[in-house]
Amino acid sequence: MVVEAGGYESLTFDERDARNYIDRARKLRLGEGDSDALQKYFLRMHAQNSSFYYMIDVDTDFRIRNLFWADAMSRAAYKEFGDVVSFDTTYLTNKYDMPFAPFVGVNHHGQSILLGCGLLSSEDIDTFVWLLKSWLNCMSDHPPKAIITDQCKAMQNAIEIVFPNTRHRWCLWHIMKKIPEKLKGYSQYESMKMDLQNAVYDTFTKDEFEMKWKDMIAKFNLYENRWLGVLYDERQRWVPVEKEKKADFKSRHKVFDCLTVYGFEKQFQDAYTNAKFKEVQAEMKRLVYCQPFMVKEEGSICTYFVKEAMVLFGKMKHVDFVVYYNSTEFDVQCMCRLFEFRGIMCAHSLVVLIARCINEVPNKYILPRWRKNLDRGYTCIKTTYAGFGDDFNAKVYEKMNTKLVGIVQFAGNCEGKIKLIDRGLDEIKAKVMKDDEGDGSNVAPSTSNH
Repeated sequence: MVVEAGGYESLTFDERDARNYIDRARKLRLGEGDSDALQKYFLRMHAQNSSFYYMIDVDTDFRIRNLFWADAMSRAAYKEFGDVVSFDTTYLTNKYDMPFAPFVGVNHHGQSILLGCGLLSSEDIDTFVWLLKSWLNCMSDHPPKAIITDQCKAMQNAIEIVFPNTRHRWCLWHIMKKIPEKLKGYSQYESMKMDLQNAVYDTFTKDEFEMKWKDMIAKFNLYENRWLGVLYDERQRWVPVEKEKKADFKSRHKVFDCLTVYGFEKQFQDAYTNAKFKEVQAEMKRLVYCQPFMVKEEGSICTYFVKEAMVLFGKMKHVDFVVYYNSTEFDVQCMCRLFEFRGIMCAHSLVVLIARCINEVPNKYILPRWRKNLDRGYTCIKTTYAGFGDDFNAKVYEKMNTKLVGIVQFAGNCEGKIKLIDRGLDEIKAKVMKDDEGDGSNVAPSTSNH
């Protein structure tokens, strides 16, 4: 446990009164006895599993101000899916009126997965800095590559302090959700809403977006709208975005049929979880609406225009996408940036491969984070020990479980090694059950050579 305490510099009477009032307001609004119960719970969880992590921030009177915790599964899952993290304090306001701040990632099925969480007394820069540093320390000082948040300025400043090299983007869903609140009062609201959505969703280049945005501002004389002004100034931050074990089982035992005869679809079918393969198939369905034209060839670099027929706002239109293909490096890049954004190849890139009679894609376009056959050890970590009885030793369980998970991961998908482990476990089980003394004295070491 880490407890922080500090003093305040000398203040005048009026300032001290104001500061004391603020301090009283900033402590967590816990009920009587809740604080002790919470600390006892954290201590018990840490005793059961040393990987359970928590930090408590207190004021000068040692009253709880902020909390952070993450269980063993969350910490292990971060190693697998900690590249892009969503952080949001708008999820929940509980009965104590405290912001709940979860760190959320996305697993290989596209499902949300918890990577730690906190309860906060306020939403200012210092509080967010404390929380982010606590979480970073919990995750062995490995910051995420990208973090997605709402438009909280204090949060933005804290991220710049704690994660200076992390890409920070705003959640597009939060932005678009505020349209009625920010623009409903205008007489031309419906037209404004349509033009704004058109600028956001129906543009594929920076220049095209800026042209449509400026046209919208001029058309409705929105130069004085502060919300839109902030959005435009921070436009580079906009970001469009357990059932796991059940999904793992389905992905390994229920395979969706391919829609085409192209070899790369079979590659994705063999490699990806069902959820991601269905996303790939959505792109495969778009192939029928895409037509590629090579417009330039310079050495190994070929430039294509891919014309896609799309229905936008109820009208059919053709949209041109630029795709670059490098025959030396076997690289394919599309201006729609779907691969960079969602981790799957777009129909525009795939139709160019078809035009070049390429039937397979390099492994770099099949991302490990979406693969269904990788052994992910965090799924075997227990987060609760309820129902095991008073004689259950959680530390022994974790020690044995960790050792077994390590052996299974080492075996990988090798059928011979898996059978060896299975036979060995059967032998151990039989010997333990025959141990009359119960102290292991009658369990002889194995001399089996098979």
